[in-house]
Order: sequence, then structure tokens, then C-alpha cells
Amino acid sequence: MELTLLYKDEQLVAVNKPAGLLVHRSNIDRHETRFALQLLRDHLGRHVYPVHRLDKPTSGVLLFALSPATAAQLTRCFASRQVEKTYLAVVRGVPETAGIIDHPLAEEPDRLLHDQPQTAFETKGAITEFRRLATVELPFAVGRYPASRYSLLAANPLTGCRHQLRRHLKHLLHPIIGDTNYGEGRHNRLFRDEFHCQRLLLHAAEVSFSHPSTGEMLTIAAPLDEPFVLLLDRLGWRHAVPPVWLP
Repeated sequence: MELTLLYKDEQLVAVNKPAGLLVHRSNIDRHETRFALQLLRDHLGRHVYPVHRLDKPTSGVLLFALSPATAAQLTRCFASRQVEKTYLAVVRGVPETAGIIDHPLAEEPDRLLHDQPQTAFETKGAITEFRRLATVELPFAVGRYPASRYSLLAANPLTGCRHQLRRHLKHLLHPIIGDTNYGEGRHNRLFRDEFHCQRLLLHAAEVSFSHPSTGEMLTIAAPLDEPFVLLLDRLGWRHAVPPVWLP
């Protein structure tokens, strides 16, 4: 497996993480031998330092620093909400045209860490903005209805809770397709059977932040992978996605 470089300078590098790849070694999958951090380190021939995470099943922009100092600076930017992140998601149903999900979440245990203090699991504020890009009604009966409706969303998490988008969209009763933790098995099976789609339909499409050295705004976009694009074509949604997010 190779990583596609999206951006590189003397301080940082961004890659397009494939769905199904862990960022680094984790108890999530003890048998996994490939990690984004290791692949990038081997490709560049130098140490790299992750400054944020993407879930294993999520694809898209993943940022690394090339020094501990830059890593600390960028990590503070993420923690203080100075980084704008835009995700693309396919969800069950048809939510409002646009909205804000302001729903506190209990912090989930991080299996990468041991002996976490109890305060790590307290409920804290979590806010997500979203806008609907496209909808479709499919002639497949799932449950009691003769047809099923789905939507394509662009979502911006304004806070950084673990699994925030997946949990917020479940709370909204519009879970992400392919989500085996927070989604609905009947709809996941429909997309596997009818569209041969095996992945979580969540993609970190774009990040924007001030460059740690120049202070200039830097926007990095990650094109969707082939399975996601093929699904967009099948559902007639390609037109709804900004060209910079397409391969």
C-alpha cells in the first residue's frame, strides 16, 4: 500500500489516508502490520509526527509534522479550533438543507492509552455544522418502507470529540452508511449488496489552517477514492462534489 502525498514543505507533509489504514500502531487491531506513520516515514526516510487522527475506516487528509516543535504547534491549533475540517459523508434519510448539531458527547475511552483518569470520560460540548449537497430515493425496501432515501452531506466538526461526526449524525437519526459502530446494519447491507461498497462512507475532504511558519492560510484537499467516486456516479451525485475533491 502506498500513500499519496498531497502537500510537503520543510515543516509539514499531508497524505491522503486510505480507508482501512490505521494512523499508527494501536490496540484496535493488534494483527495490523501497516500504518500511515510507518509508511510515510519509510517513504521520506525520516521521522514524522502525527498532529491529529482519522479513524481507521475514514479516508482523507492526514497531516504530519516534520519536527517535534512543529507537531506541538499544529496540535495546539487543532485543540484550539484554529483548523477548519470538511468531511464528505453519505447518510441515511434526508436531513435539513443545513444545520448545526449542538449535542454534548461523553468522551470515549482511547484504547491507545492506559490508566486514563476518570475525567477523560466526562461529557463535554460538541458542535458540528453540516449542509446537504444531494439526495436520492432508491427503489429498495429497507424495513417497512418500499423505498429508501439517502443524502450526501458536507460536515464541519467545530470541536474535537472522538468519533464526533459518526455519533452526531447517529444522534440526528441520519447515521453514516457503512458505520458498523453507530450505523444501521440493514442500510449498510444494502450498499454492500447493491453497490459493492465495503467502506465507511466518510472522507476527510479538506483542511484549512494557518501555516506554522508563514502564517498564510493553507488549504489541502484530498481526492476521493475509486469506490466512493463510483458510488457518486451510481447515485448521480458527482455534480454535487467540488472538482478539487474528485480524482
